[in-house]
Amino acid sequence: MSKEIQNRAIHQRKYKITVLFLLLVLAMSIFIFSILSTVSSERKIPSHNTILHDRSFRGAIISKDHYTLSNSQKTYQAVIRGASIKPNKRKLFIKLFSIYSGISEKEILKKFKNKKGKMVQGNIILSRTIPSSTAMQLKSLAYKLRKMKVFQSIKTRSGIEVVYGLDIIENGESRRFPLKDILSPVLGYVGKKNDANYIRPQGKKGLERNYETHITSKKDGFFKGKRDVLGAVIHDKNSMKQNRVDGLDLHLNIPLAFQRRVEMMIDTMKKTLIADEILVGVMESNTGKVLALASSERYNPAHIRQKDIPALNPKFSEYPHEAGSVIKPLTLAIAFDKTKVKPNTWFSTYNGEMEIGEKHKITDDEKFESLDTTGIIVHSSNIGISQVSWRLTGEQFREGLIKFGLAKPSGLDLSRDLPGRLKPLHLLKHKIHRANSSYGYGMLVTFSQLFKAYSAFNNNGVAVTPRIVNYLADKKGNHYTLDPKVGNLKAISKKSANQIHDILVEVVQKGTGEKAQYPGLEIGGKTGTAHIAKKGRYVREYHSSFYGFANDKKGNKYTIGVLVVRAKAKYKYFASESAVPIFRNLVQILVEEQYLKPDPKKAKKAEQNEMIYDDTPQAEIVEESTEEDMITQEEIDQAIETEKVKKSQSVKSLFNLEEKTKEPVKSKSKEEPKVRIEIQESLEPYEPDTEPEYQEPMMEENQPVPVLKKSKSQPQQNIPMGDMEEDLF
Repeated sequence: MSKEIQNRAIHQRKYKITVLFLLLVLAMSIFIFSILSTVSSERKIPSHNTILHDRSFRGAIISKDHYTLSNSQKTYQAVIRGASIKPNKRKLFIKLFSIYSGISEKEILKKFKNKKGKMVQGNIILSRTIPSSTAMQLKSLAYKLRKMKVFQSIKTRSGIEVVYGLDIIENGESRRFPLKDILSPVLGYVGKKNDANYIRPQGKKGLERNYETHITSKKDGFFKGKRDVLGAVIHDKNSMKQNRVDGLDLHLNIPLAFQRRVEMMIDTMKKTLIADEILVGVMESNTGKVLALASSERYNPAHIRQKDIPALNPKFSEYPHEAGSVIKPLTLAIAFDKTKVKPNTWFSTYNGEMEIGEKHKITDDEKFESLDTTGIIVHSSNIGISQVSWRLTGEQFREGLIKFGLAKPSGLDLSRDLPGRLKPLHLLKHKIHRANSSYGYGMLVTFSQLFKAYSAFNNNGVAVTPRIVNYLADKKGNHYTLDPKVGNLKAISKKSANQIHDILVEVVQKGTGEKAQYPGLEIGGKTGTAHIAKKGRYVREYHSSFYGFANDKKGNKYTIGVLVVRAKAKYKYFASESAVPIFRNLVQILVEEQYLKPDPKKAKKAEQNEMIYDDTPQAEIVEESTEEDMITQEEIDQAIETEKVKKSQSVKSLFNLEEKTKEPVKSKSKEEPKVRIEIQESLEPYEPDTEPEYQEPMMEENQPVPVLKKSKSQPQQNIPMGDMEEDLF
């Protein structure tokens, strides 16, 4: 019996020991699992290492005289948790935040309430676009608010009480245009792109778009190392640093002082002429460096409004139109170059009216029995230039115009460079079509194409490509240049160019360009007044233009272009009354800014009535919309898409004209330009406002990038806005 009790006791001890052992094993397993789980899982405890990010910037755009036209700055967002502010301190927080941020108290209070009017307890983004200077002030405010005990602790889900304050977080980069509308739309504007939750600017038009590949930020920097108890990075041998690489800066050929004077002048002239828009350009004839490229239709790229949409596209290279009589010197130059005519070749001009067959005739404003080639340009004879074109074959005429740069991109370094259009060869083989094109109808050209073409007459026959950007520079001071997409063109021989050069001087001395004269300077050019077509019909609206040059005896040579769109003041649509005075004003500014130096022996003091800025409007001006509402990038893109013109008509309808008119020669005439060619009424008119469909070029990763060429480094000074002279504005 005692043995059974003893055996039972032994079994009980064994059982207890086994259970105890299993419990120990279980406890050890739980302990080991807990350790492994803690080691392998991400813990919300401060790390011994930290990284300081240094985001790279987009390159700046800087004028010839070293003023910043466009640059980038960091932006921050302000975040607060609604429940973390003590209810009795909320008004104080809103008032102080409004003072430091510049945001109205009413707008801030809206952020704290939801749609039902209840106070938001979660995270509230007070602003997403805080500039760096304001961010520094708000960080200081956050510290002061803690000292004032504005915030209260909040219990998290894990039961830990945390005090959330005002957080100022870097969230992106914004583009600054400190001079507002100056040099727009040449500078262009930017949109936004998301780069790993970091907002960066992206060029949409103008220089910002064309040089996107080179001025966009390249590589972010950082500093990585161990941190101290305050969170500061410890600098030791184990720390790592990578310097940021910013985008390249664009340095322009355009001086801000000169550009601003030109813009102010055309703004005044626009009111005087009651014009829709005025485009002007000035460049060095032998280098193509652009000194000024201005439009009267400008906008602030940082604050685009609904009414600014028509001005977003730079019309210098995006507005194809029929040029009119400014094409006549090109026609004559081709004939000179092909030795088909000479300066002393005479043509019968039939007393101002020449019949072609039974149904067509060409007319002139001035009636002459005959004219030599110089007289044809000086008196702007359609009859004469038509006969000059008939000395050429269709192939010679078309190829000659292409050698001047027509029907191809001009190479102007903006975001979009339309090629325009010439008639096809099979049409130009016919005399009537060739005649019509010889004086600028039945073709589409852009301002930049004619600007480039006329430089050939002041540069020994070489048409130079207009260049807005001089060079690109990095932060180390290295300079880089880019070859233009379209190079210079050998349009005609030096001899032919000099012959046309002299004829254009005669136009200013004796013809329609008399108002462009400037004592002590060599001035030459050609006027053009062309009807505008709307809905397939020519209407009583005009493009007035004057392209030419201004030279002094010191070797300074400038090509100048002027285009006036729809001058509506009485009798001001004639180029001699609109484009020529603007040209003369440009020459005056060039002299005053000492780019041109008149011969003192021939220079005369300007008469009192020769005002450079005629600011007396000739008629009432239609008031512009006062709409100031900002619009989003999506609305801008949608509006631009809506405004695109429809696909152009067939080239066979180029000469289906019901009404064609002639450029006036004498500004004193009060009649409208006479009919140029009479053609069958059953034919449909050609509308020059249309253009071929165009697709915006996309920046693709595999797209070849223009090669940057390193040039000699020169130190440059970037003058801050505070040092700018007030008289620029």
